Amino acid sequence: MTRFHLVRHGPTHEKTFVGWRDVPADLSDHAAIARLHEGLPQDALVVSSDLIRAVATADAISAGRQRLPHDPDLREFDFGVWDGMHHSEVSADYADHSRAFWETPGDVEAPGGESWNAVATRVSAALDRLHVAHPEADIVVVGHFGMILTQLGRARGTSPYDTLGQKIDNLSVTSLHRHADGWNIHRINHVF
Repeated sequence: MTRFHLVRHGPTHEKTFVGWRDVPADLSDHAAIARLHEGLPQDALVVSSDLIRAVATADAISAGRQRLPHDPDLREFDFGVWDGMHHSEVSADYADHSRAFWETPGDVEAPGGESWNAVATRVSAALDRLHVAHPEADIVVVGHFGMILTQLGRARGTSPYDTLGQKIDNLSVTSLHRHADGWNIHRINHVF
């Protein structure tokens, strides 16, 4: 069994879509970082997306843990032209497209970006590689809201639409255990 501990990066305080745009995380809440560090298995491997908000969060909690190379397949959704736009702008400028993206997720892509299914395929491949390379390990994966949701949906066997309503807080942990015959969900959106 591989135990994945999916950690959402620290807050960015952005009020717009943030996908592949490389914005920093606010890691000034040292007490929250310390609780997260202490709450994760000490012998866990740590890997992150290559975006700076995930890298910096992983660095902040990796003391004493083996760090694996950053993996771009663990990135957030690529929101294409919507990246950097406020939700109200996207709703106004891309009304039908935006509605379809949220109401019928799956194959609908943001303009110039990715669909739920594309992200789920990309992230699933990354976790599958980690599972094969490090069987029986605890692996802390520091990434993003959408990245975590796709894997939670995978483990639950639920549709993208049903999964989108799940809250995933910054610096929270969603733990998924990968067995030979499937997944167990240990905890969702846990904040230490």
